[in-house]
Amino acid sequence: MPPSSPERSTARRPPGRPRSTATPAAIQAAAAHLFADRGFSGTSVRDIAAQAGVDPALVIRHFGSKEALFLETVSVDLRFRGLVDGPLDTLGRTILERLIENVPEETRGLYGTLMGSVDRPEIRTFLAKSTVRHITGPLTERLPGPHAAMRAQLIAAQIAGLLVTTMGHQRSAPDPAMLDMYARAIQVLIDYDEPARPIQ
Repeated sequence: MPPSSPERSTARRPPGRPRSTATPAAIQAAAAHLFADRGFSGTSVRDIAAQAGVDPALVIRHFGSKEALFLETVSVDLRFRGLVDGPLDTLGRTILERLIENVPEETRGLYGTLMGSVDRPEIRTFLAKSTVRHITGPLTERLPGPHAAMRAQLIAAQIAGLLVTTMGHQRSAPDPAMLDMYARAIQVLIDYDEPARPIQ
């Protein structure tokens, strides 16, 4: 009979960390810290398990894969929810306030890791679905004037570009002047009204 896994699991847990603390919340807290600090590729399931004081098998049992744990930890779907609600005449600035401004440093690190991992099919698919569900879909329904669907897609592209620019390369708060320019650029797309053609 092969050696039982509990002995190996107990040996891997740091002293004083009983199995009862091995909860999904503890795993997610460890994952959030490591993903923000080391990035997606630089963090392994074993790293997360060691940080949380659990066996690596428990990480997979709770979350299924490192990719699934990462997406649940980043919670970008929650932050996109309601992103384009509110008065249209100030929505450009409101979007940035909700998504970018006053964001904790660790969250900025997680967003940077997320945008740096879009080459992975699971993450790219998740982002695409979240974007349609919470940005382009609702905006297409709300925007007055012509080319609503196209404008919604361009606004989503502006948001993605801002996340890459501000979260992918720095941990400090974004430059207020840059955010102001982005807010005005988004607002132009929200307010767009096709100019009247001159009478021939």
